[in-house]
Amino acid sequence: MSKQPIGIFDSGVGGTSIWKEIHKILPFEDTIYLADSQYAPYGEKHKDQILELCIKNTEYLLNQNCKLIVVACNTATTNAIKALRAKYNVPFIGIEPAIKPAALQTKSKAIGILATRGTLSSELFHQKTDLYNSSTTIIEQIGEGIVPLVESGEIYSDEMRTLLKSYLTPMIKAHIDYLVLGCTHYPYLVPVLKQILPKHITIIDSGLAVAKQTRAVLKQKNLLNNTQKSAVCKFYTNSKSTALKQLLNHNYPVAYLDF
Repeated sequence: MSKQPIGIFDSGVGGTSIWKEIHKILPFEDTIYLADSQYAPYGEKHKDQILELCIKNTEYLLNQNCKLIVVACNTATTNAIKALRAKYNVPFIGIEPAIKPAALQTKSKAIGILATRGTLSSELFHQKTDLYNSSTTIIEQIGEGIVPLVESGEIYSDEMRTLLKSYLTPMIKAHIDYLVLGCTHYPYLVPVLKQILPKHITIIDSGLAVAKQTRAVLKQKNLLNNTQKSAVCKFYTNSKSTALKQLLNHNYPVAYLDF
């Protein structure tokens, strides 16, 4: 089983930010990435529909003999990973907003969280924030409209900049010193965010932590691929491939798949 691929899925192209971190520290692991862009964003959907989409993606990856599945989507993790773990006998790695490191390191005792509606309204998210609410002011902001712009390749557009300014201004006024990115699409916005935010505000995402957890679970279950051959990385989308190709710097082929 160790030579079987890692499966990764997201509501679209954003999870490639997670794939890049995984590929960086596990360069010999084959991967299959599913961009479920036809149904993006998950964050605006009902929990039952999110679970249905996650099952669809999981079953495709299991049919490709994936040895581990990374749910590279905060909304999918917070709404569906518990049910996925109960239903399938394969390790799942999930994504959660990095609230803990921000809450533990903040000096101003105020942090901002930019995430989708589906993540911010989930039970798992509230369980996490409840741990730190008493000592830290947590300013939540739904990033409505961001995912469709990223999916359209509009990361550096005036529309994106205007949208981000409207979301970040109240956080800046509240004196946050950490901004937590609660959606895997959002790390691609870091260059734009740095232009808007004061220099003392630290931006945190979950990518490296997820990659390390993936490596730890593979090692624990004796599933690491120890062959020293170049990894085979496959990318599929059920929508237009333009944005996905751009985010991969055109280094990998992207195939259309009706899933």
